[in-house]
Amino acid sequence: MEICPARLDPAFSPRPWGVRSLAPFFPEMSNLAEPVGEAWMTGNECRFANGPFAGKKLGEAWPAMPAEWTGTRIDRAVGFPLLVKFIFTAEKLSVQVHPDDEYAARHEAANGGRGKTEMWYTVRAEPGAEVLLGMKADVTLDQFKRAIVDSTAEHCLERVPLHAGDAVFVSAGSAHTIGPGFVLCEVQQQSDLTYRVYDYNRRDAQGRARELHVDKALDVMRFGAQTCGRLEPVRVERDGVSESYFVACPYFATERWDFAAPARAVSSPERFEVLIVLEGKGSIRRTGGSAKYGPAHVWLIPAALGEYELVPDTHTSLLRTFVPGDRNELKRVLATRGVKDSALTKLLRW
Repeated sequence: MEICPARLDPAFSPRPWGVRSLAPFFPEMSNLAEPVGEAWMTGNECRFANGPFAGKKLGEAWPAMPAEWTGTRIDRAVGFPLLVKFIFTAEKLSVQVHPDDEYAARHEAANGGRGKTEMWYTVRAEPGAEVLLGMKADVTLDQFKRAIVDSTAEHCLERVPLHAGDAVFVSAGSAHTIGPGFVLCEVQQQSDLTYRVYDYNRRDAQGRARELHVDKALDVMRFGAQTCGRLEPVRVERDGVSESYFVACPYFATERWDFAAPARAVSSPERFEVLIVLEGKGSIRRTGGSAKYGPAHVWLIPAALGEYELVPDTHTSLLRTFVPGDRNELKRVLATRGVKDSALTKLLRW
């Protein structure tokens, strides 16, 4: 079987808070009849655009992929572990929360049984755009229950203004919503479990309110000390590439690469990687072939690909994400890439 970078085509999801045009990221998605809020880039329904799995859905191909593609540490039996999305907001999302793995395994087995920890990278933000993330320190469970009834639930959350290039970590159990005016890239566990507690009394075209999940949300919502929040990237200049390391947790590690000259990379036989092109055009070159990349492309890099080179035609910015091994192994890998021990506390959310 050929070992090559494989691009995935997006699957688009309508959302009442979405936008009518996804240009310039997806220029074919303009003048839409209904608002679209999400472009799923590594969802189970996303199809491969090239390579030995071309035309197949990721969810169909993944269970049969050999270790040369998945890596030796990945369990194919539980499904593809990473979900990458682009999120487009014209209105606020609902006030919501996601469960952790333990709660999902006990209560959501029929829906995959996997919790949802995620991060958001800000691709674009209109002036004044903000997210609400994490409960304020002095808010109690009883106060929040009253706020739901009073339609003031969002007042209980911390406001976090974001600009292009900013990122935040959204651990399971963190109450949150995203405001209008954003294009975000979300990296998360492969899960769609969301418990909504308040949705601004929105109605669909038939006058129906969206379903709320208040009891489950209150079961999992974190009060008091929070584990979510703005990320402070650790920046390293290495071999002509500006690398910004955002976060590493048991579910994903994510970094941004910026470069205007060829950038060398090496895959690990233990794990696959995902490259998310934010801006720029160029080629992914390897022994025996090359492929053209462009904005909003998402590429699966097989574990056994080995050395490859990113050759830009224009300045390129991309996110690289993968499922790390254990904490100590990850620390060793980061050390070889110039990340000092003193900076690791900014990155590790274990």
